[in-house]
This record gives sequence, structure tokens and C-alpha cells, in this order.
Amino acid sequence: MRSSQLYLAVFFSGLTTLSAELAAARLLENHFGNSNLIYATIIGLILIYLTLGYFLGGRWADRSPHPDTFLQILLWGGFSIGLIPLVSRPLLQIASRAFDAYQMGMLIGAFVVVMVLFVIPITLLGTASPFAIRLAIEETTRAGQVSGKIYAISTLGSFIGTFLPGLFLIPAFGTYRTFIIISGLLIVVALLLYLRLYGLRRALVYVWMPIILVLLGILGVRGFDKPTSGLIYETESSYNYIQVVEQNGYRYLRLNEGQGIHSMYHPTELLYAGPWEQVLVAPYLNTPIVEPESINSMAIIGLAAGTTARQAVKAYPGIQIDGFELDPKIVEAGKRYFDMEQPGLTVYIQDGRWGLSHSPSRYQIISLDAYRPPYIPWHLTTQEFFQIVRDHLTEDGVVVMNVGHVPDDTRLIEGLCTTLASVFPSVYVMDLPQTFNSLIYATVQPTTLANLETNWIALLQRENPSPLILYPLQVMLENIRPAPISGMVFTDDHAPVEWITNEMIIRFFFEGGMEVLQ
Repeated sequence: MRSSQLYLAVFFSGLTTLSAELAAARLLENHFGNSNLIYATIIGLILIYLTLGYFLGGRWADRSPHPDTFLQILLWGGFSIGLIPLVSRPLLQIASRAFDAYQMGMLIGAFVVVMVLFVIPITLLGTASPFAIRLAIEETTRAGQVSGKIYAISTLGSFIGTFLPGLFLIPAFGTYRTFIIISGLLIVVALLLYLRLYGLRRALVYVWMPIILVLLGILGVRGFDKPTSGLIYETESSYNYIQVVEQNGYRYLRLNEGQGIHSMYHPTELLYAGPWEQVLVAPYLNTPIVEPESINSMAIIGLAAGTTARQAVKAYPGIQIDGFELDPKIVEAGKRYFDMEQPGLTVYIQDGRWGLSHSPSRYQIISLDAYRPPYIPWHLTTQEFFQIVRDHLTEDGVVVMNVGHVPDDTRLIEGLCTTLASVFPSVYVMDLPQTFNSLIYATVQPTTLANLETNWIALLQRENPSPLILYPLQVMLENIRPAPISGMVFTDDHAPVEWITNEMIIRFFFEGGMEVLQ
């Protein structure tokens, strides 16, 4: 077997391995969330499987140092990758139901079984490099040079495989077909090499493999990925698995594992008793009396499908809104299913921090709601970022941050409040009743909670005040309090937001928090 043929084989073996690892992360985060605990587990287990493959590959190559054996390993490794979607789908649908019902035992069991499915393909692919080295070495004086070249080429394939699923295959074809495509790619390469070395007759023995993959791609992944009640739309992007659910006339935007509701829509109702309308009343922390007609500018980082923007346009006619959303497919879903075509709304498909820092505008309200549950992106929690926010607020401006929490653990809220207090003179926090959401408010000017009651009384004296202002203002009056300023200050250099979030989740689970939710 020529060196060039070996190099081609290990290149596509490395590409397939990394592509499968990244596709595995997406496959699982759709159902288990995108916690970095999940990512750490996936990466750790994949590395263990590869380690096993390196060990077995060296022994296997010494016992059967033949190109025929090497190519058969690649064929079976590639084919088993393509079977993962078919075998895992019923298990992941069980996991979805378990997640929705908070059945932790079933959820963990499904995760373990799915990860076990990767043992055979990743271990087989792990044998490729040591096996190729054994075939390539003809004299020991060149062993180091040959080994280095093979590992370099395999790593180059892995580099390409790092980008291929997330940037192209998953957005274009979905997670399941991504597995089938990368599987088919390796099988085709291995078959062509087999044909070149052993002729058509022996190669035909394995032609059934790509045929089955084609059939699986056409027939084997139909229907919705999750058995979610009321599901009317699903798609995948480079960032998220996206669902639109319709129940009792209301539409909900759900992402990834589906626990959080990121946007809500009803054709005639606008008041949802959620965190969205609580953003609208942020200016009423100011004094003197705030007139609704004076509210004319807002920025939303984490626009999602535009619930807050739609409410704001109704509550404050003529308001100009800049909405920053990283995921273009969420924006598409917003326009298609959530009537996200409000006058005055300008959508920017870009990272919120970058977009705000480059905006020439200043705003009376800036809403920060860029959750990717269970995490707030850490770069949107730091002192440096909040200074950018402060620089883009008007002199009567207010920033509002939506924060998730678990009962009896306020460390994340305390850290965020302390960090905001290092930039803003007045900071407040409000726990939204019947939810795990808290709203943190920070004002450019020094303010007091007495301003809320003054503005409340003034609004009641107006003719036909908007319920989109009155209701959330009443909720705010009943639940807001001065912020706890006792946490650490998050900075661009040190912001352990994910660490704190992980500890909260683990503690919540092990103390029976999931049972409380039921």
C-alpha cells in the first residue's frame, strides 16, 4: 500500500473522528442541554475510546500487518458511525420525555447508553494511526519521520473535521444526516482504496454499506426529533436546536433541551406574566414622573423571537428598538411564527457584546436576556461589559438583566449585582413570582424604590394606561428589593460564571430539587 494511500486514509479517519465528536455534542445537547458538564463528559469519553483504539491498533497491526485488515477497520468504523442516529433516536426520545418529566434516573440512563454507542466506532477509528504507521514503516531508521507525518496528516484531517459539522453539515442537513454523511465519506474513501488494491470483485463485498447509509438518509430519520406535544416546527442551526410549540393558541420558542421558554406569542394577547414585560417598566425607577410618551429607545441583547420588542412597540408607540441576536435561524423562526415584523425594530444578527460596543446609538433601556440555558455567556457578565452598557445608555437609562436561579442559592445573582454596582450607582433585584427568574435593574442616575410608587400613582391618574405597563409595574412594586452587594466582581480576566452555575445545578439535583419542581 503506497504512502499516499495511507496518508489519504488517515486524513479522512481523523476528519471523521472529530466530526463525529462534534456531532455527538450536538446530538446530546438537543436533549440534555449544553451544560459544559455534558461537553466535558463527551470529550472525556471520546478520548478514552481513542486511547483504547491506539492501544488495540498497535497490537492488531503487529498481528495482522496487512492493508486488507486496515481498510476493513475503516469500513466498519465508518459504517458504525452511520448507525448511531438510527440506534440512538428512540433512546433520545425517551430522554426527552424524561427531561420534561424531571425523571433523573431515566435521563442519566439514556445518556449513558447513548455514549456507549460510540465505543465501537471511535475505538475502531482510533486504531487507524498506529495501524498506518505499522504499514508505512519499511525501515526503522525512518520510523520517527513516518510516524510524525502520519500523525500530522491525521491531525490536519481532525482540524477540518472540527469546522465541518457546525459550520456546514448540521445547519444544512441536520444532526442525524451529518452522521450519515461523515460515515459515508469515510466508507467511500476506504472502498476506493480497496478497489485500487484488490479489484472490483473484492470491493463489491462492501458495497452494501453505502447503499444502507443512503437508505437511512432517505427513510430512517423522518419526523420530529423530539416527541414534544404541540410541536409545529423544528430546525437546527450552527448554535441551537430550535423548536416552535403551539398549545392552546399560544406559541413558544424552545431551544436545545427545551426547558426554557425563550419567546412567547399569541395573535391577540400580549401580556404573558413573564420576564419579558418586566423590561418595559425599568424607566419608572427614575424621577421625576416618567411619561410613557418619553420612552423612545431600547436595545435588546438576546432578541430571540421578539416577544419583548412586540410588547414594547404596543406599550410605547414610536419606540426605536435595536435587537441583537446571534442565531439567524431564530430570527427566521421569529418572523415566520412570532410576528417579529414590528415597525421601529432593527435586527442585528451578531454577538450582543460586539454589536452593542460598535453601536453609535444610546438607549433608555438595554435588556440583557442572552441565556443559553443553563448559562449566561460569561462575556456578558463582566465589569468591562457593563461599562460598555453604561456608555450606551442615556442619562436616564436603565439596564435590565434576566437571570435564572435555583431556590436558596443566590451566588450568581449576588455576583452580578456586585459587578453592576461597580459601574452603576443604584442596583435592584426582583424575583419573578412562580418562576426561577430574577430581574436585576441598574440605573445610570442614583434612584430609590420610592420612585416606583410615585410613578405608579401618576400612571393610575392617566386615561387608559396600558396594561403592559401597569401590570408589570405592580409586580415590580410588590417584589423588588435593594440588590445584595456581597459577591465577587466579575471581570474579563476572572468570571467563573459557569463554575457557579455548575455548582448550583449539581447541588440542586442532589438535594432533590427536581422532585420539588414536580
